[in-house]
Amino acid sequence: MSFVRTYTKPRVFAAAVLGSLVVGALLGVLARQTGAGWLTDLLDQIGTIFTTLLQIAVIPLVFTAIVVGINSLRKLGGGRTAARLGGKTVMWFAITSFIASLIGIAVGRIFNPGSGGLGGVTATAKNADKAAASVDHWGSWDAFVNGLLPENFVKAFSDGETLQVLFLALVIGAAAYSLGDKAKPFVDFTTSVFEIIQRYLGWIVRLAPIGIIGLIGAAVSNYGDALFRPLFSTTLAVYVGCLLVLFVVYPILLRFVAKVSPLKFFSKAGTAIQFAFASQSSAATLPLTRQSAVNLGVQPAYAAFATPLGSATKMDGCAAVFPAIAAIFVANLAGVSLNFWQYVGIVVVAVVGALATAGTTGWLTAFTLTTSFIGLDAKQVALGLALIYSVNPIMDMMRTATNVAGQIVVPVVVARGEGLLDEEVLNAPTDRPQHSDEGTEARHTEPAPA
Repeated sequence: MSFVRTYTKPRVFAAAVLGSLVVGALLGVLARQTGAGWLTDLLDQIGTIFTTLLQIAVIPLVFTAIVVGINSLRKLGGGRTAARLGGKTVMWFAITSFIASLIGIAVGRIFNPGSGGLGGVTATAKNADKAAASVDHWGSWDAFVNGLLPENFVKAFSDGETLQVLFLALVIGAAAYSLGDKAKPFVDFTTSVFEIIQRYLGWIVRLAPIGIIGLIGAAVSNYGDALFRPLFSTTLAVYVGCLLVLFVVYPILLRFVAKVSPLKFFSKAGTAIQFAFASQSSAATLPLTRQSAVNLGVQPAYAAFATPLGSATKMDGCAAVFPAIAAIFVANLAGVSLNFWQYVGIVVVAVVGALATAGTTGWLTAFTLTTSFIGLDAKQVALGLALIYSVNPIMDMMRTATNVAGQIVVPVVVARGEGLLDEEVLNAPTDRPQHSDEGTEARHTEPAPA
């Protein structure tokens, strides 16, 4: 099924998103300038409802997408083919995270956020309490490892523990794959649930312009200049770092490794990237991410595996660029000069700690794990986190857009190397209906040689 076609044409959606951003910002300014508390409350309620409707689907979407994705690899060959594809996907996840973290460090060093103090800016009591609780909960590798294994199957779902659900999905998906036809009823049922969730999200995406108005309007009304001025250098550094990854690193990989035109990539992946920017959720964008990869010629069976895995673990914006800049910000607040090995630690966490970013708290987990791993003072980390909370909505837009772009780039790169990239689909006009999953799969019956 072509998920993009279920709600609107990409260009219409792009115009609607941009228009909603402008309208939301104007309503936010109006509410702030006139003191219209009712308008602020209304905008906040609209944004909250939209976000809640998206988050309802995150946990079941992650589980079903991973299980279906693992078992879809059967269409590409045997276990060796599946293992090779999985290995290459993870390898490219690590390579791009490595590059993104280096860019984050370089940009952080240039902008040097937090140096010279904050000019009287202080964290609100609400943000300070939230930051302290976050550091306690997410701030250690022990907490990550202990939180990986669920106490029981049901509790992982009921508590919304995305990382635990991801672990269960990988194990159950692999078990179903190994059982073959014996597990076919379960896989068929899971596939049906996955399709239902995609249809649900297709309906919610139709509400995106309204939801964006609420999200942006409430942010501007509540924070005003606090979104930009006090932490301007940190916010700007995150945007610059992410833009370098998005418009320099990815196009280089596309042009010289995948042999795909960057312009064609952005024309076909633009809808997913824009929705990610507006929704601030890689998981909620997953159906669009998957369809974008298919529209770029990636074999649907492989796209069904790589994109859900990427939506949980491939976060160049949240887990590579941002924590590098945030760590430099916290170090400057504490008056500490990071040494060479601490910078190495930032890179290590970005590469090997990607799994810890699973779920909606990806940026938070990456931030606390990075700062604790390189030995920054917990009190300074909490202060830096409390300040970042005030600008996080604006940062998260760019971070999530970068995450999703990377989640599409890597499958394209791997598919090219494995001979799983359909040139006919890749070169089809952007607004022309793309081949269905079934039709595309029919042209990819022979996997690349081992």
